[in-house]
Amino acid sequence: MMKFRFRRPGNDPQREKLKLELFAFNKTVEHGFPNQPSSLAYDPKLRLMAIATKSGSLKIYGVPGVEFTGLHKETGTVTQMHFLHGQGRLLSLLDDNTIHLWEINQKNCYCFLEEVRTFRLPGRPGFDGANAPPSITRITVIMLKSCSKLACLGTEGGGVYFLELPSMQLLDDRTLLQDEVLQGVPDDYRCGKALGPVESLQEDPADPDKILIGYSRGLVLLWVQSTRQVENLFLSNQQLESLSWERSSKTFVSSHSDGSYMVWPVNNARSKSQPITSSIPYGPFPCKAINKIIWRTSEMGSPFIIFSGGMPRASYGDRHCITIMQGKAQVTLDFTSRVIDFFTVQNMDPEQVYDNPRALLVLVEEELVAVDLQTPGWPTITPPYLAPLHSSAITCSYHISNIPAKLWERIISAGKQQNPLHSTVEWPINGGKNLAPEPVHKGLLLTGHEDGTVRFWDASGVSLKPLYKLATANIFQTDADHTENFPQCGEEEWPPFRKVGCFDPYSDDPRLGIQKISLCKYSSRLVVAGTAGQVIVMEFNDEKSERKMNLSTVDLLQDREGFTWKGHDRLSPKAGLMGFAAGFQPSFLVQCVPPATVTAVALHTEWQLVAFGTSHGFGIFDYHRQQPVLARCTLHPNDSLAMEGPLSRVKSLKKSLRQSFRRIRKSRVSGKKRPSSCSPTSKVREANAKLAEQDGPCEVEVTPVQRRIEPRSADDSLSGVVRCLYFADTFLRDATHHGPTLWAGTNAGSVYAYALEVPSREKWTERSTEAVLGKEIQLMHRAPVVSIAVLDGRGNPLPEPLEVSRDLAKAPEMQGSHSVLIISEEQFKVFTLPRVSAKTKFKLTAHEGSRVRKLGLMNFPSITSDDYSENCLVCLTNLGDIHIFTVPGLRPQMRYDCIRKEDISGIASCVFTRTGQGFYLISPSEFERFSLSTRNITEPRCVVAWESARDPLSPGSNLCNNLQGSPKVNRANGTHKIQNKGECNSLGATDGVMEDFPLALSQTPLDSPISSTDITLDASGDMTVEDVKDYLPEC
Repeated sequence: MMKFRFRRPGNDPQREKLKLELFAFNKTVEHGFPNQPSSLAYDPKLRLMAIATKSGSLKIYGVPGVEFTGLHKETGTVTQMHFLHGQGRLLSLLDDNTIHLWEINQKNCYCFLEEVRTFRLPGRPGFDGANAPPSITRITVIMLKSCSKLACLGTEGGGVYFLELPSMQLLDDRTLLQDEVLQGVPDDYRCGKALGPVESLQEDPADPDKILIGYSRGLVLLWVQSTRQVENLFLSNQQLESLSWERSSKTFVSSHSDGSYMVWPVNNARSKSQPITSSIPYGPFPCKAINKIIWRTSEMGSPFIIFSGGMPRASYGDRHCITIMQGKAQVTLDFTSRVIDFFTVQNMDPEQVYDNPRALLVLVEEELVAVDLQTPGWPTITPPYLAPLHSSAITCSYHISNIPAKLWERIISAGKQQNPLHSTVEWPINGGKNLAPEPVHKGLLLTGHEDGTVRFWDASGVSLKPLYKLATANIFQTDADHTENFPQCGEEEWPPFRKVGCFDPYSDDPRLGIQKISLCKYSSRLVVAGTAGQVIVMEFNDEKSERKMNLSTVDLLQDREGFTWKGHDRLSPKAGLMGFAAGFQPSFLVQCVPPATVTAVALHTEWQLVAFGTSHGFGIFDYHRQQPVLARCTLHPNDSLAMEGPLSRVKSLKKSLRQSFRRIRKSRVSGKKRPSSCSPTSKVREANAKLAEQDGPCEVEVTPVQRRIEPRSADDSLSGVVRCLYFADTFLRDATHHGPTLWAGTNAGSVYAYALEVPSREKWTERSTEAVLGKEIQLMHRAPVVSIAVLDGRGNPLPEPLEVSRDLAKAPEMQGSHSVLIISEEQFKVFTLPRVSAKTKFKLTAHEGSRVRKLGLMNFPSITSDDYSENCLVCLTNLGDIHIFTVPGLRPQMRYDCIRKEDISGIASCVFTRTGQGFYLISPSEFERFSLSTRNITEPRCVVAWESARDPLSPGSNLCNNLQGSPKVNRANGTHKIQNKGECNSLGATDGVMEDFPLALSQTPLDSPISSTDITLDASGDMTVEDVKDYLPEC
């Protein structure tokens, strides 16, 4: 017979209203570099830049903070984009031969991007759909007339079509087919029976009625639209790649497939034109094609000739290069990934004589590079956004909020000293206006990378700006030379290569990878831990220094017999004095033995302690006295797999097979254990079956059935992995004496609590810190412990180290009883301290069938009151959804779909902030930012003022009103289910009243995440009894 120990009240309207004031889920902005870019566009009038990708997303950028994102309804590669200059409109061409018109519209005082029209070029007249060649009307090139009212479409069949804008109507009477062109071309200019696809279209700068049309087989003609006649003909003996006018329109330049370019004169006489000059810059040996070339005049001297490709095929055919030539000055920019496109920022005033290009922007597959063309030497410009997060693969992330102003300025100063050769000119893409308020608090996002670097990012606003890069590889002896700057070529070398960009995905030694980061923002102390068991303690120094690396080795096996490490060797630190630049400088190196990957770190700068854990155990190190305090082995006798390491290739096949058969046997045994027919569970199932057979609505509610969770075996491999470490000043001995403690949780569901004897500051030189095992807790379900937090007498999380002593936080309540929140992959449990008796719990896996992957304790302020806020527990599960719970009551509040459950890397990369926000990787180079708070939202809030009045094409665009809603409409690369307002995200909006009878049928289970009623759980009958060992006598 089922027993109920409570009555559940109905839904509380006041609580539901309060939750709406505290919680709201929004995906706000994408940080980083777009994954797999495919095209580039620039609007010189509005000073906006657009980048599109192979997945069909496109993004528009202006001044930092001005960003717009759109996603095509059809998934496909965006092959071309063109701005309608000054109109806030954009044309995009997909690989399915459709053209899409996008428009920046304004709503709720902010601008947003939306798709308004679509066009597909029909087949040629005389061909039906079945007989028409599929490629004859495939668009190869788009050119927008200077008036932006007409688009010229060049096709693979050699035809040129004209599209009226913005109506997207095809003007059939202006169509120019290849047959008509051939009639006006002399026989000696014809390239066989066909001219080939249209390769380039360029409008005459001096006369918009004339168009330069280039065909792939080498014929170029100047076409006059009004008279429909050919004015000039130009013929080369090489396949054409691109064309570019000189500003005065007296000459133009063409590039070809043999790596050559030619300069042609334009005159009115229809004589056979010969090029003025013909050059193969990197000849005479065979060269690759010059894919694109542009000609820009300068009043400072010779014109700029900039082109991509053209490298000697045999020796440098695998290089990705762009060449800049001005007179005798020449440089070959060498990129680490393929060049997609490029453009120059220049003077667009038609009354000016010269172009005077200011900057060159190059889009390559993995980054955006800007070059200053006005400063001698042509240095690069650091972009304020679009930083390649994946310059080396990201291995971990760490966010810290509310950075003190002094530390912020020191980090920025150190970062500027790292790039002395970069240009200091203003970022040239500065269109639009950022209306977002200046962030009140500064936020840092730290990313650890495979090459041993830690990068510091300004995550305070919409643009993720690089601030500082910390390298750890130069501490160790490796085969590679870890210099910060690329080696520059000598004066006599040819071609004159210059390495540009920072994308370098190759790691010289996988042991250098950063796995864990911890930063104390008040003491400027940093701890980074890596793949080979290295734990580096660092301190900030504003000046350069030379120092010797101090090393301490901590044996986590404690001489245990029968274990032999089969993994990688440790990294050897360099001997002698080492020079370090201003910034974070290493003060001590702790080497774990065996050198396994560090899985957890914790830093307490007030006690001068750092804790670290691996798959073998955990230790504590006193970095002030530079001596170890504790080393504890957590290995189980069957943990031989932990000795092989993540980089080992000698996994035991016998053990893998044994474990597989053991799992199969266990599943068969558990499957045979069926509940008896008289059990409450079977009665509920019978009731559910009867209910399903009934016709029509039924007012009877169904009692929930929890999933059966089998306890994990203690023999599971890797059970000794330390998952979390936590320092806390709390009650461990008795209820009257509190002191420093360390808590450690493992993969086997074990929790170790150590009492720490930390000497006072006056006795730091006399006494050493000591650690005494206080309590050992074994969770009965043996699920991995992923997080531990101590709550004070008010139920609030304890403040950070040095926060109270510097009057930056309220002192924790030490009068009432403390409690410890232990979070495993399957359950949340709150225990009272110091007795460690169970207080309450929530069984996530039993109710939801999901497991905890990421956790955070967040503060949610009310959007209506400055004086009210709540501390809540936020968890991300392996299904990609986010749950919010109150603490310490563990009452479910909200649930949101955030990440696709198939996106395993995205779930693993998620990091929460303390202010109700989070980040996760949606690609190797992009973070998606989301907010769970109604108050703390970081999203683009910007406007763009187009030059002339226009009629909006979208019926949904409105004038500015007083509603301050989010300007975000849809997200590229979105991974979440869009939830309608009608969907119930509030956990408790449909709660009913539970009745006290054996087969009560309720709509929602009491302990379910869709229940938010204010109840107190009775732990006496339902709480599993944990195995708690107390090693400390009361004082």
